[in-house]
Amino acid sequence: MTAARTSVGVLHPGAMGVTVAATCAASGSADVLWCSAGRSPETIDRAASAGLAGVDSLTELVGRSDVIVSVCPPGAALDLADEVASIGFDGVYVDANAIAPSTARSVGHRFERFVDGGIIGPPATHAGITRMYLSGDGAEEVARLWDGSLLDVRPIDGGPGAASALKIAYATSNRGACHLRAYT
Repeated sequence: MTAARTSVGVLHPGAMGVTVAATCAASGSADVLWCSAGRSPETIDRAASAGLAGVDSLTELVGRSDVIVSVCPPGAALDLADEVASIGFDGVYVDANAIAPSTARSVGHRFERFVDGGIIGPPATHAGITRMYLSGDGAEEVARLWDGSLLDVRPIDGGPGAASALKIAYATSNRGACHLRAYT
């Protein structure tokens, strides 16, 4: 990924996905693509505002991408991974969805090269508010795609599922703290 310019495909640029895509593009380390087929007018506007390069089909996105980052509703993560795998994607698949560690590992079994991701925080509008953890072989190399961007991306040990587990632990901890404050 480091010798030539990397092409990153982002599925799908909703509120969080557009943050992931735009911060990667802003880092200057990659060309960032997205697939407009079947997307809402709001998503099309978000992607255009972020300056993302659109392609007309998932097949084209898969064919042109070295790395694909999936940021979709959790219930769609497995189906989207199946669709990308069925096209024959041979790059690095990054699942940055809010899914269980076991689901992340299941997604990972569909790809030869897989990185698990967990995003903590709101969409990145300025530095220091949003962090994405990455785990699995290639996490450090993928993390470099966001060097110098508003999104703080950190590789962690533990293999596929570790980043998803960290996100769940963080969310659980925050919910517990909120409930404790409500009773004090």
